[in-house]
Amino acid sequence: IVSALPSDEAWGPPTTTDALVDGVPYAPYSKGDKLGRMADWNIEGKDRDGRGGRQQYNRNYRDQQVYGAGTSSLFAIQVAEDESSFSVVDNTRTSTKTRGFGRGGATFIRGRGRGARDQRGGRGTFQRVGGRGGQQNNYYDNRGGRGGRGRRFGGWKDYDKPQRNRDSSVNIKPEWQMLEEIDFNRLAKLNLETNTGEDIDSYGFLYFYDRSYDKQPVKSIERKLNVVDRAAYNVTTSQDPIIHELAEKDEATIFATDNILSMLMCAPRSVYSWDIIITRSGNKIFLDKRDGSSLDMVSVNENAADAPLEASEGNKDQINFPGALALEATFINHNFVNQTVIESENSKFEMSHENPFYNPSEETEPLASKAYKYRRFDLSLEKDEDPLHLIVRTELDAVVKNNISGEDQLLVVKALNEFDHKAQGSGGALDWRAKLTSQRGAVVATEMKNNSCKLARWTVQAILARADVMKLGFVSRATPKSNDRHVILGVVGYDPRKFAEQMNLNLNNGWGIVRTIIDMVRAMKDGKYVLVKDPNKSLLRLYEVPAGTFEEEDDGPGGEEIVEEGAE
Repeated sequence: IVSALPSDEAWGPPTTTDALVDGVPYAPYSKGDKLGRMADWNIEGKDRDGRGGRQQYNRNYRDQQVYGAGTSSLFAIQVAEDESSFSVVDNTRTSTKTRGFGRGGATFIRGRGRGARDQRGGRGTFQRVGGRGGQQNNYYDNRGGRGGRGRRFGGWKDYDKPQRNRDSSVNIKPEWQMLEEIDFNRLAKLNLETNTGEDIDSYGFLYFYDRSYDKQPVKSIERKLNVVDRAAYNVTTSQDPIIHELAEKDEATIFATDNILSMLMCAPRSVYSWDIIITRSGNKIFLDKRDGSSLDMVSVNENAADAPLEASEGNKDQINFPGALALEATFINHNFVNQTVIESENSKFEMSHENPFYNPSEETEPLASKAYKYRRFDLSLEKDEDPLHLIVRTELDAVVKNNISGEDQLLVVKALNEFDHKAQGSGGALDWRAKLTSQRGAVVATEMKNNSCKLARWTVQAILARADVMKLGFVSRATPKSNDRHVILGVVGYDPRKFAEQMNLNLNNGWGIVRTIIDMVRAMKDGKYVLVKDPNKSLLRLYEVPAGTFEEEDDGPGGEEIVEEGAE
């Protein structure tokens, strides 16, 4: 060992001037070199342009060198020829004009809608409404510049945005037993072809529609939405005396109203929570709604990517809370229908029977223009031994003469509303005052996106009633900061069946959903069940509840509160 030690007095490995180690070029270590990371997975690569791009790379890697970088010139390749003499020639002509909007596009913020809305209403009677409301939707405003890249889809700052925790429409009690859980993906695959239905009987009357609302409004004159107090009714299935008579005559197995049935048929489009009470008595099944149910309210921007926020989520604008907007939209629809008809006792369309819910001795207001048609649909399958029929109470709002044939056309009248196209929750809608006339298609397309569930329900109700035309009114706030004054900007008529095609609304899928839920209930014993849409997930839950559930709840303060708010 001693003999193997170096003979000189130097310490450490011997110094060498040889630049090759086993024939491989060797870069000597320099104290000026700084040791860096061979691979860093915690920061983005230098070739990425997003979220900091090259500037971020230069900042992070400044003065950071790899071992041996100071002598990299040792391995430089000496080229034999000068490649700088070569060049690529582009003979294509460049135009100084740029056409179109480039690759730009709308900016969408990902998010889910909120649910818990104010749920009020009286049993059997649509309470007096004095206020009016609005909402609006937007996504065409944020287009990129000409030839530009536009904005990034969604925005990277919202990739980790927490999901909203909405409240259920009904309080799930411990004694309720969950029987089924149905995912929306399963519902979307269902399909059942049925006929267009047949009329059983009709009640009520209709006033004629005022065609002046179809004309383009004068720019300098705005048509105000007035408060029109009329007696209107939204009676649930089991409290309808006509349905009781039809059930006793064994006219069908399933009974429902168009308001309830449309929600069930459009369930996969819903975001907010809702619930339906299903009662089985013998071979009869009744689909009901609770007193003050959310089904009575008109939602606003339910399907918008960034739906209106609650106060707990940072929304400081009280009139733009989801519950306040729903109440406002409900008032607007009630008043809009009554204002757009010509009330004349001499010229009105009478049905076979009088309104079954109106009592002149008790009501202080005149009766609203409303017709109820009880229609029957066949939901039977080939394997069924006995036919399965459903009777639904449908509603019509007005009648109009056809300009060509002179025949009476039945109408369903609804109103879309705008609250503030610049406010949070507007869904990126256009300014209706500026764009409704020139870009009506864009405005309607935005509404189809932000209010997909609401428009689908209205379309299904019109088709169930076999209405000839569905009139959609566009109502906006007179000023964005006030929700008690509104103006009518225009009215557009659509064929409900063609409108359903534009929305990609498949009625056969809706009937398949109804048949599936009914088959589940038919397989169970007699009793009361509740079908609830989960407030935060895309699924339905079917619960078995005690027989007396919901019956002890009185509808006392709900209607009074609506009257007071409307009056204010």
